[in-house]
Amino acid sequence: MTTDAAVKSSVRIVDHPAIRTKVTQLRSHTTGAHAFRDLIEELGTLLIYEASRSLKLRDVTVETPLAPATGSAIAPRIGLVPILRAGTGLLQGALHVFPDAQVWHLGVYRDEHRLVPVEYYNRLPPHPTVDVCFILDPMLATGGSALSATDVLLRWGVEDIRFVGIIGAPEGITVFTARYPQIPVTLAAIDDCLNHRGFIVPGLGDAGDRQFGTGA
Repeated sequence: MTTDAAVKSSVRIVDHPAIRTKVTQLRSHTTGAHAFRDLIEELGTLLIYEASRSLKLRDVTVETPLAPATGSAIAPRIGLVPILRAGTGLLQGALHVFPDAQVWHLGVYRDEHRLVPVEYYNRLPPHPTVDVCFILDPMLATGGSALSATDVLLRWGVEDIRFVGIIGAPEGITVFTARYPQIPVTLAAIDDCLNHRGFIVPGLGDAGDRQFGTGA
């Protein structure tokens, strides 16, 4: 679906055959929890790869078996910030790309009646220990959780923040980019809309329930 929000310069939809195939498999109601977790992890690797393309590099020299060689290493300290609980699935895939990254969990749940985020877990230290933070959450639905996490990280003192998800709703993308147009958003797909319960349609259901087998 094409929306005004989707074409904002801060939003990137990664239109890759492998990603599109995996998202389709995620959507299917016949995909069980084990396969669902595997797919989320694989998408985490692919999406974080794309979301990190603009990271700065520093020069390094290594010794090959034959001679010294000049190469590169990622310059900033990387922080991965999964929003509990669904974001932990993307975390495992992101760690394949950045195995030495710091991991800081944020607990945010959506009040199903008011459709507003409620923060319940935050153990960030007093001062930032990373230079770049990737917020990980499979669904950008109302945008509330993404906004809440971004607010926390900005107060912490991190200036380079990036959101990585799988599926976004036009409503959530509009809300998020209106407040934070400078923050890059990387997604695999934009769906049609939100329903009255704040779920993305067609979406894939509740990403947390489907990962951990806790749905009805």
